[in-house]
Amino acid sequence: MNGLNKGIRKVEIALKWDPSPPGQPPTDLDLVAATYLASDPYGDPAFVVHFDSRSPDGTIYLNRDSHDGKGFGWDEVMTLELNRLDSRYARVVVGVVIQQRSLERTFVNVIHPGLRIREGYTDLATDDFGSVLGATAATVAEFARQEDATWDFHPGIYGYEDDPATFTRAMGKTHQP
Repeated sequence: MNGLNKGIRKVEIALKWDPSPPGQPPTDLDLVAATYLASDPYGDPAFVVHFDSRSPDGTIYLNRDSHDGKGFGWDEVMTLELNRLDSRYARVVVGVVIQQRSLERTFVNVIHPGLRIREGYTDLATDDFGSVLGATAATVAEFARQEDATWDFHPGIYGYEDDPATFTRAMGKTHQP
């Protein structure tokens, strides 16, 4: 083990978009994080964090939640304290879901979406969802615990065309060996 390599410790995932045009239903994007046990890293999530929830141990939480994109700057912000996450968890997958309440939308219908993943002041990834325009949801990051207990970041945007409940069950299949 390299004593100087701390790996990824505490990450902020931020999401923004512009409000819907006047007369249109609001656009609502949600950040979602799912944790996976070391005993079943590609199975069902041990727990899922989303709006109105946080992880049981308080290591994954939503700092800001927007229902319409009318926030100042970043509309949704989630923090992952990976360095505090119990050792029984081997993976955390983060996704973005477009709520489909009053109108079916894909990323092509979201005005100026943006994603930023950072640790401290260092941007690990940024994106505009241009590669998944036909999707209703997307995984945006995977964090994997290494043998030395540090966490690695695996970037990548992968689109889905599922409803939110189906997406949260399927999102952990990303990067399955």
